[in-house]
Amino acid sequence: MFDRLLFPTDGSDGAAAVLDHVVDIAAAHDATLHLLHVAPAGPERRPNLRDGDDDSDGSDPTERRRTDGERFVTDAEARASQSGVSVVTSVERGEPYRVITEYAAERDADLVVMPTHGRTGLSRLLLGSTTERVVRRSDVPVLTVRPDAATDLAYPYADVLTPTDGSACATAAVAFGSELAAATDAALHAVSVVNVAAFGADIRGPLLIDELEERASGAVEKAADAAAAAGVETVRKSVGRDVSIHDGILAYIDEHDVDIVVMGTHGHTGFDRYMLGSVAEKLVRTSPVPVVTVREPRDE
Repeated sequence: MFDRLLFPTDGSDGAAAVLDHVVDIAAAHDATLHLLHVAPAGPERRPNLRDGDDDSDGSDPTERRRTDGERFVTDAEARASQSGVSVVTSVERGEPYRVITEYAAERDADLVVMPTHGRTGLSRLLLGSTTERVVRRSDVPVLTVRPDAATDLAYPYADVLTPTDGSACATAAVAFGSELAAATDAALHAVSVVNVAAFGADIRGPLLIDELEERASGAVEKAADAAAAAGVETVRKSVGRDVSIHDGILAYIDEHDVDIVVMGTHGHTGFDRYMLGSVAEKLVRTSPVPVVTVREPRDE
């Protein structure tokens, strides 16, 4: 299923914690692992430095950051090579999320793997992170892994969850999740959650909820058929109600020991996107298990 994996690394503890899981995936699929470090595009200057001056230790900060990046990817390569994984290393300069998404597209990567700290709060929503920006913009599926949970992960996965509402991006995620489940002999859980809090005091609420449940059932059946056609032997179907889709998915993860979530994302941007987010982006921040986000197909 995977021929080329991309793992951007900044040498942080979070990246180091996730690396072993990335290597396990690459080894299982005999895939080439691309290790990428992106250094900032502009020179980093101290406030009191004048033009032409270097840091007080005499080193050039731009060159130092490149040297650090080369060390990060070299150290990661050494760990990956112990598992017999073929590795390509690269150190680039630029805006990290732009370089990562462009690199993944140009190298025809099958999956980008990135750690996420799962922090929340207004500053997190407004400022975002490199991982969240890549999730929002990448045309290549992105697997996000919480570093604090990485040591407990095992590959291949046993249970793959694909939430669906029948939309184009959900259908793309179901196709990816089905292929992953078939390739690893995993069970696929096709789930749709109806948000019962969306109607408030609307007297039509019960009728609308029934209509949504009927649509949800249709989406789940369609997902199950796609999974069976992809060769998945075990498919579990569920339609549920909750006060939010996000909460319903988290509850399902906990109740059914799900190993990974594969979910579609529209990739919208703008201030309303930062404030409200989406179900997929909320899961990236809060899911106790890895999440693969699959971009809605672009119009030709």
